[in-house]
Amino acid sequence: MSVPQYRKAAALALVAGLGISLTACSTKSGDPQNDASGKVTITVDCQPVGAQKELLANWNEDVAEFQRQNTDIVIKSVSVGEQCNNPPDFTARLAGGTVTDVFYGYMTDLAQVLDSGQAMDIGEYANAETIPTWDSVDPALKEVFTDGGKLYAVPVKNYSMGLVYNKVLFQQAGLDVNNPPKTWPEVREAAKKISALGNGIAGYAEYSAGNTGGWHFTALLYSQGGQVLTEDGSKAAFNSPQGRQVLQNLKDMRYGDDSMGDRQLLQWGDLLTNAGAGKVGMFVGAPDTTQAIVSQFQGKFEDWAMGPLPGQDGAAKGTLGGGEGYFFKKGLTPEQVKAGLKWIAYQKLTPGKGQFDYARAKPQNYPVGLPQPLLFTNGSDAQKQELELRKTNANVDTTNFAVFEANPVPIKGEPRNAQAIYAVLDAVMSGVLTNPNANLDALLKTAEDKVNQLLAAQS
Repeated sequence: MSVPQYRKAAALALVAGLGISLTACSTKSGDPQNDASGKVTITVDCQPVGAQKELLANWNEDVAEFQRQNTDIVIKSVSVGEQCNNPPDFTARLAGGTVTDVFYGYMTDLAQVLDSGQAMDIGEYANAETIPTWDSVDPALKEVFTDGGKLYAVPVKNYSMGLVYNKVLFQQAGLDVNNPPKTWPEVREAAKKISALGNGIAGYAEYSAGNTGGWHFTALLYSQGGQVLTEDGSKAAFNSPQGRQVLQNLKDMRYGDDSMGDRQLLQWGDLLTNAGAGKVGMFVGAPDTTQAIVSQFQGKFEDWAMGPLPGQDGAAKGTLGGGEGYFFKKGLTPEQVKAGLKWIAYQKLTPGKGQFDYARAKPQNYPVGLPQPLLFTNGSDAQKQELELRKTNANVDTTNFAVFEANPVPIKGEPRNAQAIYAVLDAVMSGVLTNPNANLDALLKTAEDKVNQLLAAQS
């Protein structure tokens, strides 16, 4: 396997630009990291940034309590931004060897992490002793981070995507807040009514930059029943009637109806900033996007609801699922690996602790009651505990997600080499959203050729 050359060049350029500041993010591989008292030290990323005051306070509280319970372990926290994994920055840190000992990555990152040579096999250490709920974690999620029978990361989050919509704007536009659009033609009609409210409101908003455009193109393609790659993963498959329909829907809303707003080339924070300001009627997202709208972009939980991903002529044929996990940097000692697994178990995989400390989160500006994360197998003790805690401590109106939960759509995983493919597909999304005369067939053919070249280089 090999990382595409253009991604390598971009990563190396970014590493050069960032200079020595990156070196502070990681301990030296192979160093036992034991201080004079014999404690094991590990660096861990994804610490919330300063602007996320409550989340940062929770993290620091968890570190202190974990260290109190595990007096032989020292956790050194590193913040790498609000998203924890901005793809270009993540690639740069991999290329520069500056990831932390225990580092966060998307499910789609396994290939490039292995290409970088930065991750170690943790299979012999991940068990019910280091992670008490390990046997309850969905085996399918473990498989995502497995290659050649070797486990390289611990899953800590799982999601599926649907249609997120602003109830206030729905009401103002005369739409039924309890009956969101079920098809893309219905989305188009609703978007026209919402954008007619004026005041710079986009009826429907979409990503088209920073790999997020390709990410969402994939979700929209799945809703049509299309595939990004052929079944064997050897060639692009999105230059299809389904792929063209995705672009035609967007073109119709963007230029036929002018219901998507004038500002395009939106990335993750751009769209959610607009949503938090009440300027977006609908967009595709996972349940936790409402959390980001509120905690980072000054929105209100009560303004947002969610339905299943629409289909073209009926129910969607598929929706995009994905998630995240923690990798372990190659060269760590067994003591460091075990310490890292214990920390992940406490912070991410124990009902009532860390991300599942719903009692703590309930009075905070942080949602309890979202149908996410989906980490544990149905009927497992861990799932039962998590669901009970979620129900008891809910601080959001769970009926806002009732339509989404009552109408599940088959979940499809992200394609192999997803981030590199998403970067190519960004051009397809930006092309259709910024050029009224865009040739849809040409956009798809150009992207198809580039993805095929990328895949051929990695075969």
